[in-house]
Amino acid sequence: MYITAASTISHQPTFKNAGFSKLIEPLKQDSELISPNFKDYIDAGLLRRMSKILRISVTAAKDCLQQAEIDQPGAIIVGTGLGCLQDTEKFLHNFLTIEGLLPPTSFIQSTHNTIAGQISLSIGNHGYNMTHTQNTLSFEHALIDTGLLLGEGNDNIIVGAADEYIEILSTIGEHLKLKPQINLTSGASFFIVSKEQSGKSIAKIKDIETIGLVQNIDEAVSNFLVNNDLKKSAIDLVLYSKSGDLKGSEQDSDVLKDFDADSELVNYTELIGIYPSNSSFALHYALDRIQTENSIKKVLIINGLNKINLGLTLIESLEA
Repeated sequence: MYITAASTISHQPTFKNAGFSKLIEPLKQDSELISPNFKDYIDAGLLRRMSKILRISVTAAKDCLQQAEIDQPGAIIVGTGLGCLQDTEKFLHNFLTIEGLLPPTSFIQSTHNTIAGQISLSIGNHGYNMTHTQNTLSFEHALIDTGLLLGEGNDNIIVGAADEYIEILSTIGEHLKLKPQINLTSGASFFIVSKEQSGKSIAKIKDIETIGLVQNIDEAVSNFLVNNDLKKSAIDLVLYSKSGDLKGSEQDSDVLKDFDADSELVNYTELIGIYPSNSSFALHYALDRIQTENSIKKVLIINGLNKINLGLTLIESLEA
């Protein structure tokens, strides 16, 4: 799979900012979502009725289309772990406080597939439209679906992921005893993926694998690389994700210890914060590093945000 465009809206200056990977530093506790001028991408009438997650998703997807100079994608595929939380919360509040008939808008826009549907409506696309919601592996499953569609003859597919932070998540985090330094954030990353290399191609996704109820992460990573005829020493950049509960654990050390001394190791949760589909940011970060540094040929994303789920994505430069 070849990626021809990428766009991210997040708590970092990632939107329309080539080379952002060289500029960003670990997030501060008080970071906020950096929003572009949505009116440049979304009609004002529609914009008023869109929640935050819909705004950032539609804008990032449209930005990808502009970059790739494509009017209509062959399909739209979205991964989201928690879906449209702002509208879900609003619907539940209305349900508890309003007597009689409820306003339908918040209910209609609270479902997980609203994101993909809104992108489709915004660009007038009537093709394949799918949402994957598999907790922290939602984006990886969206990528796998994209690969299957490319094999069936579809091309120039919009694939991405989005999740949003709402205040009640901090309260829930306290009940779950998450460490207070963890930044719960919002973000949306979208890409145009094609089956053939072109003049606009940025890099290629070589392989993707997901493992539920993973028993041995180090063994899983090693097997994944062996299946791609690679050793850990061949990886130039490792992007890994782990929750605060895993920080500094022996399991993490085992996974990372055998990579070559020249391999760069980056914990991308420190850069982007935590939301279920933040591995989509890691993909864009990898692409940006590949574009700006000739020395980076192979990148491995290890999504261990949820310690029982493992997502592995191998990205290669076009020269690899």
